[in-house]
Amino acid sequence: MAALIAIATLRAIRVSPVFPTHAGLGFMVIMMNYPMTALPIPITIQTSAEAGHPLSDFQIKMIQGFAEAMARHNAVKNLTRIPLEDWDCRHFAESVLMLPFLHGVDVLDIGCGPGFPSFPLAAVRPDLNVTAIDSNKKMLDFLITQATENLEVVHGRMEDVGWTEMFTTVTGRAVAPLPIQLEISAKACAVGGYVIPFRTTHDVLEGDFVSALGLELEKVETRELPDGITRVFPMYKKVKPTPEEFPRQWAMIKKHPLG
Repeated sequence: MAALIAIATLRAIRVSPVFPTHAGLGFMVIMMNYPMTALPIPITIQTSAEAGHPLSDFQIKMIQGFAEAMARHNAVKNLTRIPLEDWDCRHFAESVLMLPFLHGVDVLDIGCGPGFPSFPLAAVRPDLNVTAIDSNKKMLDFLITQATENLEVVHGRMEDVGWTEMFTTVTGRAVAPLPIQLEISAKACAVGGYVIPFRTTHDVLEGDFVSALGLELEKVETRELPDGITRVFPMYKKVKPTPEEFPRQWAMIKKHPLG
């Protein structure tokens, strides 16, 4: 089996106290092992090129290596229910759909799971500083093994970490109903930055909850994947600071969602 071993020294990782084992450590990560036949990713290659970021051979192998490592972990850890043959479209290509919409270089992925869209974004745009946060340690136990120099992994919840106006783009896939996703996203977004969630055509994108969080819906972009799934990217500009009471604690958010 051919193998490419990349040695990456992690920057100091911002973590919550419940994930202390990797905090601030520089360590060596075997990032990727390639099978004899790597997972084909033609849709991702095309989608990234159409977004203005053609992939190099190294980036293609990097993404394929991530997929192979995830397949091994998924066999015992259940990281995703999407069949392997659909990963190219539903995980990697879908993640890079948002490349044209990114603002600035400080990107936050909320509810990153095993690394989407955070890992593809970091792989395709090495100039980005991507932070991936999730409360599911099982997912992050995998993602931390794939962390790159421009991808920081955080175990925690947005209502607990206390980040204020740190990121120029805040995003997330399949996190929660839209009012909840915006509530946990808004405070971390810098004024002048954008909250750009992955949403569907069924979502109601406007309401009083938007302005209550200091956001304003500027425009909406839609993109269709080859499997017929349409992804909607509402672009909420942060026009003023988010009030101090947001985000509320998770129990209150779920019991009394905005909107």
